[in-house]
Order: sequence, then structure tokens, then C-alpha cells
Amino acid sequence: MTPHHHHETVAGSRELPMARSMCWHCQSEVTGEYLCGQCVKVQPLSKELDYFACFKLPRLLNIDEQQLERTYHELSRTFHPDFYSTKDESEKTISLGNSAFLNSAYRTLKDPIQRVEYLIRLEAGAVKDIRSNPPADLFEEILELQEDMETFRGLVSEHDSPEWDALRKKLQREREHLEDRQAEMEKLLREKYQEWDQLQNVKTDQGETHEQKKSVLRSMQEILSNRTYICNMVNELLETTG
Repeated sequence: MTPHHHHETVAGSRELPMARSMCWHCQSEVTGEYLCGQCVKVQPLSKELDYFACFKLPRLLNIDEQQLERTYHELSRTFHPDFYSTKDESEKTISLGNSAFLNSAYRTLKDPIQRVEYLIRLEAGAVKDIRSNPPADLFEEILELQEDMETFRGLVSEHDSPEWDALRKKLQREREHLEDRQAEMEKLLREKYQEWDQLQNVKTDQGETHEQKKSVLRSMQEILSNRTYICNMVNELLETTG
């Protein structure tokens, strides 16, 4: 497919928020087309465009993955820098920027954990990025675990001693316990996905619904924070015990 034929097949087929209302090249009015209707030059995507809007998806956590894939491949063909290798520097720069944005959006929405982290940042605005906090009910257990890991590292010169072997087995059991806990958190998170999606589908955004959404967002943020901490502990245990 030549670039010219490629442009003809997709121009005007979809619209996305653009960075400007006039074509940067011919100054024609741009009303959402990512290829100018007059000169067929690629247009820069708006920096305000969110990842869900990029793929014409509602802000749900159980998304239409087939639509995500279809739109990604369609837009990839439009923005891919290979189509602009013979174009001027302006078009090359715009295609690179649009392609980078598209790839970042796709990676984020394709992964369920990255998707919910992104949605929380979108919806909760002022909320900081997800931080890693130890689950309150595991606090004492984790303190003991960290002490055991320090002891284990100190026994490196006594490799294969009975004490070293017993502690290694204990740490492996602890790792399995934390992996089970991580799976529980992810199950709970999927339940919260359902709650969020149901609230998003409520047609009128009454005060009560708004408060329920805020509550679900806070719950998901807490689960994610605890999950991140557990994931880090599991990785540390794997590195420590081999």
C-alpha cells in the first residue's frame, strides 16, 4: 500500500481531538480529522486527549479488547513513521509524536493493572500516583520477614548449613503465602472493576452516585498500593532465596 493510497482509505474515517483548529500546513479548518481534508497532512493529536478517548472507549475497567485492538491497528497504520520517511520534517515530527502517544495509550489500556492506575489518575485528579504501602494486617508479619531475610543474607558463607536450609524453606513458604495474598487482592480488584463499571453506566450522575464512585476509586487505590508492596516483597524474596 502506497502512502497516498493509505491516506485515501482512512482520511475522514475517524475523528480525535486535535491540538489545533487549523491545519498547520494549509490553514484549512480542522474539525477533528487526524488527516487534513484539504492537503491530507497528518495533524498533531491534542495533549488533552485521554487514552480512553483515543480508542473511542468509555471509561470502563472491563473494556472491549477487540475494539482496542482494531483501533490500535487502524491508527498505527495512519501514524506510523514509516509512512512519513519521505515527507518533510514537520510531518515526520508529528507522526513520531502521535505514534508514541498511541503506543503508550495502547500499552496502558491493554494491561488491567496499568489501566486502573491510569483511570484513578484521570478520575481522582489531585490524587498522587499509586504508592506502595504495607497492608495493615500484614505489618508485623512483614517486619519479621524482613528480619529473616537479613539473617539469611548473613548466612551466605554458611551455604547449605542446616540453619541456612531451614531459613530458605521458611522464606519460600512466606513467598507462597504472599503470592496467595496477591491473588486475593487481584480478585478483589476485579470485583471493584464491576462496581465501577456499573456506576459509570448509571445515566444520571446524582450526588449519591458521585460519592459511590469516589469510594470505589479510594478502595481500588488502597488495593493497588497494597498489591504493589506485596509484589515488591515477592520479588525481593525471589532475589534473596534464588
